[in-house]
Amino acid sequence: MRQRVAQFRDQVGRRLSGELTEDEFKPLRLKNGVYLQLHAYMLRIAIPYGTMSARQLRKLAHIARTLRQGLRPLHHAPEPAVQLAQTLRYSRYSGGAGGGGDARHPDLRQQCMRNVTADHFAGATAEEVADPRPYAEIIRQWSSLHPEFSFLPRKFKIGITASEHDRSAIKTHDIGLHLQRLAGGGLGFAVWVGGGQGRTPYLAQLIRDALPEADLLSYIEAILRVYNLHGRRDNIHKARIKILINSIGIEAFRGEVEAEWVRIRDGVLKLPEQEIARIEAYFAPPRFAARPPPAALRPADRSFDRWVTRNTHAHKQPGYAIVTITLKPIGGIPGDASAAQMDAIADIAQRFSCDEVRVSHEQNLVLPHATARRSVVAVSGP
Repeated sequence: MRQRVAQFRDQVGRRLSGELTEDEFKPLRLKNGVYLQLHAYMLRIAIPYGTMSARQLRKLAHIARTLRQGLRPLHHAPEPAVQLAQTLRYSRYSGGAGGGGDARHPDLRQQCMRNVTADHFAGATAEEVADPRPYAEIIRQWSSLHPEFSFLPRKFKIGITASEHDRSAIKTHDIGLHLQRLAGGGLGFAVWVGGGQGRTPYLAQLIRDALPEADLLSYIEAILRVYNLHGRRDNIHKARIKILINSIGIEAFRGEVEAEWVRIRDGVLKLPEQEIARIEAYFAPPRFAARPPPAALRPADRSFDRWVTRNTHAHKQPGYAIVTITLKPIGGIPGDASAAQMDAIADIAQRFSCDEVRVSHEQNLVLPHATARRSVVAVSGP
């Protein structure tokens, strides 16, 4: 990441010196998540599978506070990338189509694989068959800087869930993965393809069921190769994989994918068990307290009781809860959080949620491992 930051700093310097024109600089800045909005450069940051530590959230607050609303002037642009790299987050491949692109010049848009998303309750809910985030991380490492998929016909999004309750909305993704327990006892995936929203919304269609986990990368690569070959590049509005599949039909698309997959499935993309185990170790659960916290007395509070009912969810560990922090104030902009709010949430996450916070596609924040005190409501008093 430090090498990529240094490269971007050099590109910004060449733009400021006039060595690069704006058209030449555009694909370079989009590749690094910097896009132009209302005459100011803005930064789009990828948060893989939505997971952050309190330290990382504080870094985002610091960047927001120091840069305020825009990157003015341009020479400030590499600095957030430096700070993000220090906390193991980066904006590369987070921008481009859908925010910073230019429909009149589709060759200047950064068409690539985007951030891999996962269930924001992953690793905390008892509903899942396994934590899906290790597989999201494996896909992220494989896809980052992949030479064949850096300039796709259009942007490409992958979502993954491991629960029957699909909080990841996998059927709205280009590829949706449902982690399941296979009949033989191992883990595998139902693979959905061709979902998307926007001006022509489609739900993804099932292309393969019971895909063994060892074949995950090879099957995704086969899908991307077929899309890269046949996806339209003459019309930006018809370049998504959802349009291709609904044009030729899921059976024809499946046939080409399966043929490509047979050709590559036994090659270098076969996932070894030891590598899966190595990545899983990074997602080990926190050290939960041995006993639930003691019950606490408090006065009756209808507003708080309603909040608990709607904003807390069952955790797989007794004495803990999953807590949703809404970012949808009445009359305000949904999804926005100020630097002060991010700092406050980071403090709460560090004290009460095992130093972890999640970002959800619902534009909320989640405390995945919040200490839950079983309240005994006092019926007396004012």
